Amino acid sequence: MTQQVPDSRAGEVTATSPASGSPTPAGRPHRTEPSASDDAARRRLLRRQRRSRWDLKLSPYLYVSPFFILFALVGLFPLLYTGFLAVHDWNRAYYVRGDFVGLDNFVWVLKDPVFRTSLVNTFSIFLMSSVPQVLLAVSIAGLLDTRLRGRTFWRMSVLLPFVVAPAAAVLIFGSLFADQSGVVNGFLRELGLDGIRWHVDRWWSHLAIAGMVNWRWTGYNALIFLAAMQAVPRDLYEAAALDGAGRVRQFLSITLPLIRPTMVFVIVTSTIGGLQVFTEPRLFDDTPSREGGADHQFMTTTLYVYVKGIEDQFYGRASAAAWILFLIIVAIAVLNFTLTRLLTRRSA
Repeated sequence: MTQQVPDSRAGEVTATSPASGSPTPAGRPHRTEPSASDDAARRRLLRRQRRSRWDLKLSPYLYVSPFFILFALVGLFPLLYTGFLAVHDWNRAYYVRGDFVGLDNFVWVLKDPVFRTSLVNTFSIFLMSSVPQVLLAVSIAGLLDTRLRGRTFWRMSVLLPFVVAPAAAVLIFGSLFADQSGVVNGFLRELGLDGIRWHVDRWWSHLAIAGMVNWRWTGYNALIFLAAMQAVPRDLYEAAALDGAGRVRQFLSITLPLIRPTMVFVIVTSTIGGLQVFTEPRLFDDTPSREGGADHQFMTTTLYVYVKGIEDQFYGRASAAAWILFLIIVAIAVLNFTLTRLLTRRSA
């Protein structure tokens, strides 16, 4: 039985335990040993907290892991296996990998005049397509960012060429740039001019193929630029208008600097796509071999890899050519990244 004894020092009422005889403050619980149920609850709480911490750490990686798994299967493994084939010979008669030859396939490809021609054609088509494509996409996005009537209709219209299948696009442009009965040559003859041999003359064929690429991808890039432009705060334009800046000045001084990261993204992706052009020159060719013209006047490097690997079955040489193209694309991407960082630092 517990007795309450007044404490003269603090005026408190203490409880004296008959077992120990020591006074304890009234209203305070006695210190007891934790029970087994309390230990189990505490362990469950610790496990739950530990799982929560691991969930916060691992969940982002699990969410993005499907992309990297798919990339490892269809991207990284073919890339590494292609590098493995590039340093080995290939027996076309028995479809088996031959002996290790080192860099012989790379040397053979670099000495091949057809490969050098394909590199020149690739860069020519790339410059004719990617550079005008980015400029046109930025201009179209700037127009779509204004208060036009039927803005939704126009924004959907610029994406229609991207929806059209590449084969259908080549059929359309094939009728436009046919050597004998093409629409463009018919219009030139009506003006009293000679027709253009689109499939024979080297630079005219590059221009026709670049026109297909620009027609298909300009609207897609324009929508990417438009999404970036709509994220620019509108009060900046209002302040610039109050200062007397016109639309062109606002576009050059506000819009372009603020969409620079998006512009870098579009330039890099356009560079990669422009250096890997395959469908357009393959379908544009009207010769039986379809190897980029009778004299390879518009054969691209990707088409060269296809011809050497699939048709001629020189897998080692085709793999070497693919790796050379890969290294060129990486070098240009690094150059774009370096120039972008330098421009960003200077503007800052």
